[in-house]
Amino acid sequence: MSELSGMPPRRRSVRRAVVAVLGTLGLAAAAAGVVVPSASASAPTPPSGWTQAFLDDFTGPAGSGVNTSNWRYDTGTGYPGGPANWGTGEIETMTSSTDNVSLDGNGNLRITPRRDGAGRWTSGRIETNRTDFQPPSGGKLRVEARIQVPNVTGAAAKGYWPAFWMLGAPYRGNYWNWPGVGELDIMENTQGMNTVFATMHCGTAPGGPCNENSGIGGNTTCSGTTCQASFHTYRLEWDRSTSVEEIRFYLDGVNFHTVRANQVDATTWANATNHGYFIILNVAMGGGFPDAFGGGPDGGTQPGHSMVVDYVQVLTSGGGGGGTTPPPTGNRDAYSAIQAESFDGQSGVYTESTSDTGGGQNIGALANGDWALYRGVNFGSSAARQFVARVASGAASGVSGLVEVRLDSRTNAPIGSFAVGSTGGWQSWRTIPANIGAVTGTHDVYLTFTSGQPADFVNVNWFNFGH
Repeated sequence: MSELSGMPPRRRSVRRAVVAVLGTLGLAAAAAGVVVPSASASAPTPPSGWTQAFLDDFTGPAGSGVNTSNWRYDTGTGYPGGPANWGTGEIETMTSSTDNVSLDGNGNLRITPRRDGAGRWTSGRIETNRTDFQPPSGGKLRVEARIQVPNVTGAAAKGYWPAFWMLGAPYRGNYWNWPGVGELDIMENTQGMNTVFATMHCGTAPGGPCNENSGIGGNTTCSGTTCQASFHTYRLEWDRSTSVEEIRFYLDGVNFHTVRANQVDATTWANATNHGYFIILNVAMGGGFPDAFGGGPDGGTQPGHSMVVDYVQVLTSGGGGGGTTPPPTGNRDAYSAIQAESFDGQSGVYTESTSDTGGGQNIGALANGDWALYRGVNFGSSAARQFVARVASGAASGVSGLVEVRLDSRTNAPIGSFAVGSTGGWQSWRTIPANIGAVTGTHDVYLTFTSGQPADFVNVNWFNFGH
């Protein structure tokens, strides 16, 4: 929830930068001998056992924009209602102009910082429309891109900050719940250095279990050619098949940094990982990360050097589906409390410890368009006509929304709903009933959340049905 952390996303500190450099200098040697792909490479065919979930090869006419069925443009100097300067102190204005974000006609995306005659910087930032990238239960997720970071070094690179990274789905539309909802930085680079950084952000800030605002980070060096001189492949593998869940970071196929679930407490890990993510590509100018390595940009910084992206690919392997393992059909009793955090699929959902009677967790950060799926709810042969949910809300005055029940598909009409606004706090719980159309048999139940505002409006602890 927003009260857990007012910190914006991707805020960096001098401590993060220094610790990352000193802590992993020895990792560069591990990449020795790696063959760097040619400049004409395209997305590889998924290996045996892997299924392609997303691909953009950035094919299209030179000078055209990105495929907006895959991507959305982030514009301005921050998300609406979110922290200024994207929360990082960067100084550019992001645009959707093809001067800043365009295809080059050779199968590449180019994100190019520009500076006008008055010294004002513009650049580009895009993120996937999809927010559901996560491993299947018991399986793996691979997120990979082949990138040449801006080919500029020394004083001319001062202030450059290219990145390929991910944010937890609950961040979209909230913008104040970082770092609890998680951030996975697959590749960051700055100041034209031949060093790439990978980091997981989670917990609370400052400090907390994930050492914020630094995060849990590592770094390594591009070998064969520098990061700036040619393309290199950057990959994240999120693995739920191991006895301890882990997130691994790779450069050109070499694992140089790993974060494991047992490095933090269970609640912190669940809050950062029990949901999908969306992917971001951007080139910032200035901000906390470049500041840790000398600052900028300044008068000596050269505009016009692009981050070039050959492809972005997402693969999954193994497992039985997203979220937690679905129960057998008919396994859930409609007339007993169904714990909200036991969902089998979701979008935009955040889990946290609850102070409600019985303890455990509730789902939160629920806003317009979010949903949670509960498979195999058995209503029996005697029709249910009532829905009851345990909810809480610390929403601002005038912010409210509907908690809706839908059967078998999120696109089906609701069978019932109730409206909720502030209950006096995000842990001030009330039990609210609603009438529903008669239901018998076994169904997948969707809780959907609809509001006229983008802000969070409700938490849910449990729900059930009645006759």
